Amino acid sequence: MEIRALIEKYKNEIVEKTQEIIRIRSVEGTPAEGKPFGEGPYKALEYAVNLSKEMGFKVEEFDGYAAHAEIGQGDELVGILVHLDVVPEGEGWEYDPYGGEVHDGKIYGRGAVDDKGPAIAVMYAMKILQDLGVDFNRRIRIIFGTNEESGWGCMNHYLSKVKPPTMAFTPDADFPVINGEKGIMVFDLRYPLKEDGEVKLIDLKGGSAPNMVPDTASVTLELEDIDSLMERAKSYNGEDKIEINVEGKTIQIRAKGKSAHGSTPERGENAISNLMAFLGEVLKAGSLKEFARLYNESIGFYHNGEGIGCGFEDEISGKLNFNAGMIKYEDGYITLTINIRYPITSSAKEVYAGMREKLKDTDMVIVEGSDQKPLYVPEDNFLVTKLMDVYRSVTGDYDSKPIVIGGGTYARAMENAVAFGPVFPGQEDVVHQKNEYIAIDHLMMLTEIYTKALYELSR
Repeated sequence: MEIRALIEKYKNEIVEKTQEIIRIRSVEGTPAEGKPFGEGPYKALEYAVNLSKEMGFKVEEFDGYAAHAEIGQGDELVGILVHLDVVPEGEGWEYDPYGGEVHDGKIYGRGAVDDKGPAIAVMYAMKILQDLGVDFNRRIRIIFGTNEESGWGCMNHYLSKVKPPTMAFTPDADFPVINGEKGIMVFDLRYPLKEDGEVKLIDLKGGSAPNMVPDTASVTLELEDIDSLMERAKSYNGEDKIEINVEGKTIQIRAKGKSAHGSTPERGENAISNLMAFLGEVLKAGSLKEFARLYNESIGFYHNGEGIGCGFEDEISGKLNFNAGMIKYEDGYITLTINIRYPITSSAKEVYAGMREKLKDTDMVIVEGSDQKPLYVPEDNFLVTKLMDVYRSVTGDYDSKPIVIGGGTYARAMENAVAFGPVFPGQEDVVHQKNEYIAIDHLMMLTEIYTKALYELSR
């Protein structure tokens, strides 16, 4: 029986299993015994482990952090790294974000394409190779992580216990092959808010994850002259993005935006930036006004760090990507959590130095955070050439070449690893957005590509 016939045989199962795992809300939660990232990620891991056992794979678990499932023989090992955790769902969904509903040939839900649908496709690719009785020269191992979206503690724990694969790919980015990934920084900018006579800041919040463009942000203020502020608000150009609620001397202002992945902030609309643009216009004076002015001048609607002294770029990977992912007010400080994707030839040290120079005469303080170094695998590498051959043979796309992205995948967790799919060139980007979906036809093509890729890499 050929690969496509087996995919058709398993089609309903592939759809059903994708729906089932989407229904598990695997957002990071409160740690518990044996559940280091909370109940949701643990349940998703448990689901994948049980399904792997049903499929006849050899399974090993690692303290609730991760697990792997294996088939084949050989001293060398081909790894596929997938993650089962998801970012928070955000607002504005047309369908239940954890319903796994099918509409117009698409499976909807958080994680459908990032990364649960592709994980199921890889599992069935392994099942199909097993059914075909392939004579393996290398073992194939799918590795399930549970903390990719918020820290990679799962992979750090896993690799402290297990020798990494000889080569690996992760189905968690774009086709054809991602042979380079920009460096990723997450850090805070802190601004001390002074007491002002006219305006009292009660609350300020926005965003739910550093690597998401925030679709909502809000501020609550107490002030004496609300009428004057409301009068200035009438002439504000972006009033359709702002909602205002007044109760006595308290005013709540809510800004709307459009969510997108933090690696492509230009594809979204930052609600924090919309809020600060509004405050910069309607506040007359004071510390919050000064913060809004500084934000608008240095961050604002720039996407490449050019306003804050880190607008780096190179020929291999293009421009730096800058996302203000979260904002909050606490203990007298406004804290912005920033997510940056810097070019392969740059460094975190360079980025911090550029920002410090730009901010040196302000009250804004940089609080250094995490840094994931860039990844680059040459185009003539065996892994890259094999995957490119498979992609071209299945899709007929002979024009595309390996690319570098701003997204961060598990590929950078080890040597000789790249990202491979699941999003095709020109396909709608729904990762980290409301109404995330994966088309059933897309899911079947993924299964075919991954089956053939694993066959070629295991020979």
